[in-house]
Amino acid sequence: MKKILVLGASGMVAPNVTPGLEPYYHLHLTDVQPRPSGKPIMTVDVTSYEQVFQAAHGMDAIMNFTVVRSDPVQSFNVNTKGAYHVMKAAAEHGIKKVIHTGPQLVRTGYAHDFDIQDPPLMPGTGYYALTKFLSMEICKIYAREYGIQTICFLFNGLGAKPTEPVTKQDLPPFTVVWEDLQHACRLALEIECVPDNFQSFNLLSYLSQGKFGIDKARRILGFEPLERLEDLFRRTP
Repeated sequence: MKKILVLGASGMVAPNVTPGLEPYYHLHLTDVQPRPSGKPIMTVDVTSYEQVFQAAHGMDAIMNFTVVRSDPVQSFNVNTKGAYHVMKAAAEHGIKKVIHTGPQLVRTGYAHDFDIQDPPLMPGTGYYALTKFLSMEICKIYAREYGIQTICFLFNGLGAKPTEPVTKQDLPPFTVVWEDLQHACRLALEIECVPDNFQSFNLLSYLSQGKFGIDKARRILGFEPLERLEDLFRRTP
């Protein structure tokens, strides 16, 4: 089984993703906070290169789910500097697979348009978005220089899938459900290579709005939402 270093294992995303990966990979869970489930984890601060370097020893891949949004200092240290530490450690250890995540960075600039597949990212002036945009640029540079197959998933919302008909609500835009994110992570961990060693992918579970598409994820990763969740929003006669 591949050994996967999971950074940010106690955050908002990883606890909902790792259950779908545990049957297939040996996950090394790390964070600076306790795991919500109480499962043992190793303490690793992504703002410390030494800690990231040591944790990455012997790993086959790194999944970086660390993020800070509100604090202007820590958001740069975690989102941007942390990504640098991840890619530097991967390069020094010869790790050839990294999974990174970030906000979609296109909704505001393309709010007027439809069928948007892979436009230039527009981070705007928000501090959180800028720190994540910079992290992607760092990942891209390291990926191309050292041949690290780096896949970045972009989304606006995450959450559990609805289990019964939904009323008085529209389809959530640019949102992925946990099962689809788990599926995408497995595809990313198993794919041998991606063009230019770095690719970012829109990740959506609700496609019927017609605004944002997943054509590139389909073409390169073979990704497809596991269920047609839009059917739960349809009116019945």
